[in-house]
Amino acid sequence: MRAERLARNVFWKRLLMVNVVFIGEPGAGDGEWALVDAGLPLSADAIEREAKRLGYRGAPCGIFITHAHFDHVGAVRELSRRWSAPVYAQERELPHLTGRAAYPTPDPSVGGGWMSRLSILYPTKAIDLGEAARALPADGTVPGLPDWRWIATPGHTDGHLSLFRESDRTLIGGDAFATVQQESLGAVLTQRSAVHGPPAYLTTDWEAAYRSTLAIRDLRPHAAVPGHGLPIVGEFDCGAYFELLCDHFHDIAVPKQSKFL
Repeated sequence: MRAERLARNVFWKRLLMVNVVFIGEPGAGDGEWALVDAGLPLSADAIEREAKRLGYRGAPCGIFITHAHFDHVGAVRELSRRWSAPVYAQERELPHLTGRAAYPTPDPSVGGGWMSRLSILYPTKAIDLGEAARALPADGTVPGLPDWRWIATPGHTDGHLSLFRESDRTLIGGDAFATVQQESLGAVLTQRSAVHGPPAYLTTDWEAAYRSTLAIRDLRPHAAVPGHGLPIVGEFDCGAYFELLCDHFHDIAVPKQSKFL
């Protein structure tokens, strides 16, 4: 699929089962646009083609990583090299981008379908980007994107973050929530919409994930794109979605069993 508009100068594109986001006015020049997350391995060409189709010229100001799971950093090494672009993440996530720490192995016992059952095969080894990997400023600012701020949304990983633009209340949520039951292969293939929490087989702290969902609700987003599933657009729809997820988080999101509980 081609990238679709989420909000002013924000475009999202699904790559098989995961979303990437482009920030920047179509036709923006060198250093005037950004990429959020980098999809699955072998996605570099598709992402670069889409950047060119949007008219972006030269390199982005940065590649911003919500978290470093394999399906969000698959093409980051190649894209960072091609563009000579820095890769930004929250400081607590940097060990997974600098070769210092692997993630815990996924938990296929959480149920929900074949995506969970297959999760034991998903790679968790850290990648090493060397000097390209940089910590985001602790004050919440986003280098090269003055209209945006990052917020800590841990739970799915310790260093998970989301990006938020106050002017129009646009949220890029990564895996802090999903709008598809990511544990189900059928739901992933059909992209059947659902109110859902982070992918359960890799979520390591459910109480932190709940608090992050509350924090996102309190931002009152008007448009929100998750790492998995379709965006939510409109103040009413976003409000209803996050109210429902927060009110019933432990029933909707938290699995009946998990080694992370």
